[in-house]
Amino acid sequence: MSKKIDSFKTEINYIKNDKYKKSAEELIDLLPDYFFEVAASSTGKYHPSFSLGDGGLLRHTKALVRIGIELMNNESIGHKFTNDEKDLLIISMIMHDGLKHGKEYSEYTKFEHPIIVCDYIKENKDKLSLNDDEIEFICKVISSHMGQWNTSPYSDVVLPLPKDKYQRFVHMCDFLASRKFLDIKFKDNDIIE
Repeated sequence: MSKKIDSFKTEINYIKNDKYKKSAEELIDLLPDYFFEVAASSTGKYHPSFSLGDGGLLRHTKALVRIGIELMNNESIGHKFTNDEKDLLIISMIMHDGLKHGKEYSEYTKFEHPIIVCDYIKENKDKLSLNDDEIEFICKVISSHMGQWNTSPYSDVVLPLPKDKYQRFVHMCDFLASRKFLDIKFKDNDIIE
């Protein structure tokens, strides 16, 4: 098991379908090294303290997945999704900021990072055990994860807004994981219970 995959062992174990688990591992292995080193916010303005500093983007992603799992395990919310949909949502949450600073590291967040990571997933589809519909599901969810923050004065790209329950779910989890009032405790980049 690579060090990258080992960083997400808890989150991978939330995935029930072995086919999806294997694809999650393949995608995690494709993440650039910087993903495991940088802060979630290059300026520090938009994320809680646990998401800042070395490894902050990894911790933000783990917090987002944990929020998603807690909500999926809640009968009032989780019943809306099949087990396979839950697995694909977990993969989407893990990968949502996978290329936040671009394919090659740039100092600041690339506004169009949701599109960049979706293109990257599609470019590497031959390494995955996912069919075209599953890849499209993941990319549709990732591409809209920014929600209402879908435009930037620094880019001509207009990101899609969340329109269905899957897109809204991942956006909601990302939004919650970025709230500054959160105080999730970590030890060695794993959430402390």
